[in-house]
Amino acid sequence: MLTIYRPQGSGLAKQETSAGEVIPRDAVWLDLIDPTEDERRAVGHCAGTELPSRAEMEEIEVSSRLFRRGDVVFMTVLLLAQSESDRPLADAVTFVLTPDRLITIRYVDPQAFHLFAARLERGGVTAQRAELLVLGLLDAIVDRLADILERVGRNIETVSQRIFDADPGSRLDTDGYQAVLRELGRRNDLTGKLRESLLSITRLLSFLTQTLEARADEDIRLRLRTLGRDVQSLQDHSTYLSGKLNYLLEATLGLINIDQNNIIKIMSVAAMIFLPPTLIASIINFKYLPALPSPWGYPLSLVAMLVSAIVPYLWFRRRGWL
Repeated sequence: MLTIYRPQGSGLAKQETSAGEVIPRDAVWLDLIDPTEDERRAVGHCAGTELPSRAEMEEIEVSSRLFRRGDVVFMTVLLLAQSESDRPLADAVTFVLTPDRLITIRYVDPQAFHLFAARLERGGVTAQRAELLVLGLLDAIVDRLADILERVGRNIETVSQRIFDADPGSRLDTDGYQAVLRELGRRNDLTGKLRESLLSITRLLSFLTQTLEARADEDIRLRLRTLGRDVQSLQDHSTYLSGKLNYLLEATLGLINIDQNNIIKIMSVAAMIFLPPTLIASIINFKYLPALPSPWGYPLSLVAMLVSAIVPYLWFRRRGWL
């Protein structure tokens, strides 16, 4: 699908079109979402350059993601989508910056694109130039990643309270531990994808700063520096959250190990308690016993079994093993 944005008043007007239609010359943003080959070819013809295919966008080499071809700058980053679901995605999104327009190619639908487009249509963003447009879009993406990090932090704090709840009545059982481990796994996966996205944005900003150094004014340079500081702070926060997730995972596994050790300890104590009575009971299974004619033989054996069970129990209690 091809969506174009044209200047209208103080903002940009959204217009959906197809590959067969003529792209207006005043369109400053061409947004390709899961494009067909015809749409990609038509937009590339309009931009005067060949647009990268999906396979080329997924190349992991930095030289294949950030490069310049004449006056056209190609920048590919990993952006997060479906962050509120159980299966978040981090997919490649390409920014093609020409002297007079911005082209975005994506196969995912990050929420930041919708938020930025809404701000453009309301006239809340001044983005009549391609450079300002890409900076505004990157700013919206960074803001969205910051919101996701804040939500992840709140979720981690909730899980931490469940793990370390001091109320004995709120102790986790087997199902509770499994739910906590699944939640930690989901948060760790989301945080990892966030860190990948932030790292790719850091590389993009460095490359964009070098590319626009000659033609950028002081306002653009200032916005680039501000974006760089924001991304760096988010990277530091994501590193902190990743470390906290690892700590909570180790703590959860430690608590599970403690519960398992308690179960094994109780079973070991029970075996030690019943071992002497079993030994005594096994003695009376012989055919010829000295105390067989005695009327007190059987009661005394029962008493001996009972005492041999109580004494180890009291000893374990005194030692604090129970």
